Amino acid sequence: MDIHLPLSRIKLLNPEFPNKSTGIINGKSSGLLNWNDIAYPQIYDLYQTLLSNFWKAQEINMQDDIKQWDFLSSTEKDVFLRINTQLACLDSLQTPTMCQVMDYVSDSSFKAIFAVIAQQEAVHNESYSYILSSLVPLNEQKVWFNQAKNDPIVQKRNQLILDAYECFRENPTPQNLFQLGVNSINLEGIYFYAGFAFFYHLARQQKMLKTSTMISYIQRDEMQHAYFMAQFLRILLTENPDLHTEANIDYVYKVVGQAVRLEKEWAHMILKDIDGIELSEYERYTEYLANKRLRQLGLQNLYKERVNPMPWIHVFSDEMMNGTKSDFFEQKSRSYAKVTQSNGFDEL
Repeated sequence: MDIHLPLSRIKLLNPEFPNKSTGIINGKSSGLLNWNDIAYPQIYDLYQTLLSNFWKAQEINMQDDIKQWDFLSSTEKDVFLRINTQLACLDSLQTPTMCQVMDYVSDSSFKAIFAVIAQQEAVHNESYSYILSSLVPLNEQKVWFNQAKNDPIVQKRNQLILDAYECFRENPTPQNLFQLGVNSINLEGIYFYAGFAFFYHLARQQKMLKTSTMISYIQRDEMQHAYFMAQFLRILLTENPDLHTEANIDYVYKVVGQAVRLEKEWAHMILKDIDGIELSEYERYTEYLANKRLRQLGLQNLYKERVNPMPWIHVFSDEMMNGTKSDFFEQKSRSYAKVTQSNGFDEL
């Protein structure tokens, strides 16, 4: 397989091919999805997990946060609104990108997962708008959204993701799909967490608890999305050895390192005036997250191995949200509490 040749858009129906796909890309598949006859049966467990996480922003009553809003400091309000709109900018990229990937994935079960992820990202985007509509008038919301899209540090941070996504959009090759997947893990597994940390910092002070509840739902989804994308990439490399090169492994380490540097830079800008969040501690936390994402890809740590340097965030951590996980390369469901530190599924 030439990894630089464009993939063909998958026809909706290919009756001459089997229902069980012969590959996640360039595979032969009828296009019909029988969940009882799929190439990777464990993916059905993840599909069920994603569905069980279903939620709507309107299910969370914001009245308590509305009452508390005026008691926040001007700095807290400013950071709250900046983070909210900047996270919305990131999620705005995900729904159309995941939908486009579906056109080139030949395995119908993976198409279904990408469809669910696209829908959940739309819910996340709506949730940020729902929070804003509860707290500030529309004209102020518009100002903050314009600020988010024009902020030079935000643009620099997002460009890493945007470049990879646009490359696949313009030239949907296997190589560009691989790079899209790596950058999607950066977005969902590293970039969101400085924002999450701020909202959880408010929550541990009993401030804006409804917002933190909604953020924890978003984090739960994003954790599953990053996990799925890591498994997707591992299968992609296994099925397509031409992609499993030293250059591509080096690419993973390179862009994860770039994402960590950009996330640290953004955190220093957005959190510098927040008492109670130590930026040096958050830097180590970002490295900790990066190591976890790399281990989910089956790779080695990029940074010195360490435990979670922000233990106060544990109550909102991945394993507190989902007790079990099924790995595509294992036969049984695993509990976060029973795995080892080295495999990356033990802690947030």
